[in-house]
Amino acid sequence: MQKRHLDEAVARDALVVDVGDFFCLMQGKYDPRSDKSALRPEHRTEAYSDSIVDTAVEFFAPYADRFVVIGKGNHEVSFLRRHETDISRRFVDKLNGTTGSNVMAGGVRGWVNFRFNSASKHYPPVNLYWHHGYGGGGPVTKNVIQANRMSVYLPDAEIVVLGHVHEYWHFPISRSRLTMKGVEYPSMTDFIQVPTYKQEFFGTDEGWHHDTGKPPKPIGAVWVRLFWGFNRPLNRGVVLREVMMAQ
Repeated sequence: MQKRHLDEAVARDALVVDVGDFFCLMQGKYDPRSDKSALRPEHRTEAYSDSIVDTAVEFFAPYADRFVVIGKGNHEVSFLRRHETDISRRFVDKLNGTTGSNVMAGGVRGWVNFRFNSASKHYPPVNLYWHHGYGGGGPVTKNVIQANRMSVYLPDAEIVVLGHVHEYWHFPISRSRLTMKGVEYPSMTDFIQVPTYKQEFFGTDEGWHHDTGKPPKPIGAVWVRLFWGFNRPLNRGVVLREVMMAQ
């Protein structure tokens, strides 16, 4: 599925933002969940982390120019603490060195600033804030409560992307704001919880997912399409967003 989405990203000339847990990394020597039998044959080696990086570079090299940033999730942070190596940065450095791309190695949060050029109009940038995510998500709230919390301190973000909890939702929050001249205008932040590519419920009756009573989770990614509209009260171009899930 991920390869299909990456192929579509190439066809659409789209950019990719990854917000962490790019790697699983649960089979390292000092991970209590480690189970070498769960590994692919090429990863059953003393140089486990090196083999993971090599496989990832080989697989993602054709799509390197699509990636804007690859962040860290709790899996990469845990591996860094246990093994004293930043596997995310190792992967990005080798991917860039192999392909000549310019992928950024991110942390657990960051900003992406989209800017647009036009010969006739001035278009404001689109600010995307991303955070890998934290907490358990909640079986009822599905992590939506975080959108209300983050909207308080992220007024300049048009889009906020969260990961971690393997849920999917789109939760827009609208505001009334004022320009420097005191003119009221509408503002909205699209909060997007991205799902996962990891299927843990179906096809097995064992493992951490079932041990802890987790339900089936949405599988896929999220497309965000940016296009230009016109805000008549302010007489200026504005960015409109369209959010859809890819499965």
